Amino acid sequence: MRQATREQLLFGFNGRAVMPLRRRHHPRRSRAPRNTLVAREPDPRQGHLPLVQKIDEAARLRLQRRIGAHLRGDLRVVVTDNRYSIISVKRGKGYFEARLHHMFVDAEPGIVRALARFIARNEAEASALINAYIDKHQDKIRHSLPAGPRKIKLTPQGQFFDLEEIFDCLNQRYFGGHIEASITWGRRRTGPARRHGSVKMGSYSVEDQLIRIHISLDRSFVPRFFVEAVVFHEMLHQVHEIPVVNGRHHFHTPAFRAHERTFEWAEAAERWEKENLNRLLYF
Repeated sequence: MRQATREQLLFGFNGRAVMPLRRRHHPRRSRAPRNTLVAREPDPRQGHLPLVQKIDEAARLRLQRRIGAHLRGDLRVVVTDNRYSIISVKRGKGYFEARLHHMFVDAEPGIVRALARFIARNEAEASALINAYIDKHQDKIRHSLPAGPRKIKLTPQGQFFDLEEIFDCLNQRYFGGHIEASITWGRRRTGPARRHGSVKMGSYSVEDQLIRIHISLDRSFVPRFFVEAVVFHEMLHQVHEIPVVNGRHHFHTPAFRAHERTFEWAEAAERWEKENLNRLLYF
């Protein structure tokens, strides 16, 4: 089974990449935005669109072939009707998987080539072209969620922590009860434990208004305040906008960081993470 990798950094509660302690550091090169491009403010014309765009399989295959002609390796394209995540790329050894909004189905050759460059190596110039294309076709992004949203199985109750109880406490104390989101543990791993190179401790899905917390935090040695810090970080994503500066989407702005520091145990959680990194990466 091929092991997939992503170029995106995997963030802990404070947005820092959680990487092995013994990993060597190399000089940082300038790079393009992360591998997920998101939409900006909804276009008023979206109200005239159907709630869910039907995706034609022949059109998907045609787009896959057009982009694949400019790539070295196998490509799988999934065409979506997402409101927010317009492009998402997953890279593996000798293959790529790209989730693309249906606005790209009939894209002109120049944009198809830009998509190939973005998929292959996250090229900055290609990203700028694609961002301009997304801005131009905002009217194709639907404004409303489907009448029947997909059902997601939620498992907030863990062996050591109840995420729903933690969420409710944080929501009342720090947000006045205004955060509207579901929360769940991620899937439990099968097989023997091993040391991982990184771990994405939490994530927030705008499409589903769903917070997922990595199951590796549901262990006896992990203090409650650290789990709370991760949940608090993900809740902030529903509060703060994602500005675009010089073609780059900024998910963790100075305002986001300042708000994050208002959590009572922020410093303790950051310190605990540094001291227990190796234990966190072994699951």
